[in-house]
Amino acid sequence: MVLEHVFPENWLEKKGRYSFLLGVGYSIVGVLLASILFPGDPALVAVAFTSLLLLPELYKIFSIEERQESIEQKVSFRSLWKADIGVVRIYIFLFLGILLVYSIGTMVMPQMQSNTLFREQLEIRFGQGFAGQAVSGQAIAGGIFSSSLFYGLLSNNFLVLLACFIMALLTGDGAIFLITWNASVWGAIFGITAKSAALFSGQNAFYLFGLIMLVVFPHMIVEAISYFLAAISGAVISKDVVLEKFASHRFLEVFGFNLYLLLFALLFLLLGAIIETFVLEHVGIYQEIIRMSMQAIS
Repeated sequence: MVLEHVFPENWLEKKGRYSFLLGVGYSIVGVLLASILFPGDPALVAVAFTSLLLLPELYKIFSIEERQESIEQKVSFRSLWKADIGVVRIYIFLFLGILLVYSIGTMVMPQMQSNTLFREQLEIRFGQGFAGQAVSGQAIAGGIFSSSLFYGLLSNNFLVLLACFIMALLTGDGAIFLITWNASVWGAIFGITAKSAALFSGQNAFYLFGLIMLVVFPHMIVEAISYFLAAISGAVISKDVVLEKFASHRFLEVFGFNLYLLLFALLFLLLGAIIETFVLEHVGIYQEIIRMSMQAIS
């Protein structure tokens, strides 16, 4: 593919922050292409286009890791962990770049246009969607939460993590679609929440968006990292089955490490659900922004 050769092979690995620009650029291209080619329902197509554009770069990253592991005489947990941390950093910046595009898009576009362009993402706002809880349906509905909130968040997010792992296990890099989808959902919902609250209160939408991000960033990034770890674990196991002799010592070492990586993903998921539950139940400013947002559209 042409895109694989546009940039130096290791540019994202050495300069992870450049992946933020890649996430911004490719998500803009994905949205524009989808809106032109599929104007009736561009939301999911935009996510698919963005994922397809990102796949060549992710393929290069995992190819580099594979070559480095094949050169090493002995695989150590330390070397594998160091390599995977670099990939997680790349995923984080890609994720934030995509999220920013969808957030700004929902805030600056006319209401009717953003409702059409981001329809699938915004529908998650009013119920339990297969994308994590950007803004809990219970939080929107009232501001008083039952004891089941934590388990609802955890079970919903666990389905996303499991899907990321299975997609990566079966396709290698296919989990990028779910990761891009989650970034688009969070971005669109945070943007529309800030915009609606600003219309109701007369405040600046970007100011309210900044407040939302300050509140939600800790649990959002912890939850996102759990998805990244699951995706990396599945992708490496998938490629290891092809590259290494089955049941060899090296195969078992890499396989065992990536099962540990999946365990870390589950721990991050648990931590993210705990933080998110605390935020939804105890952070008054966030509840107030959600309340204003809902009153603006009621």
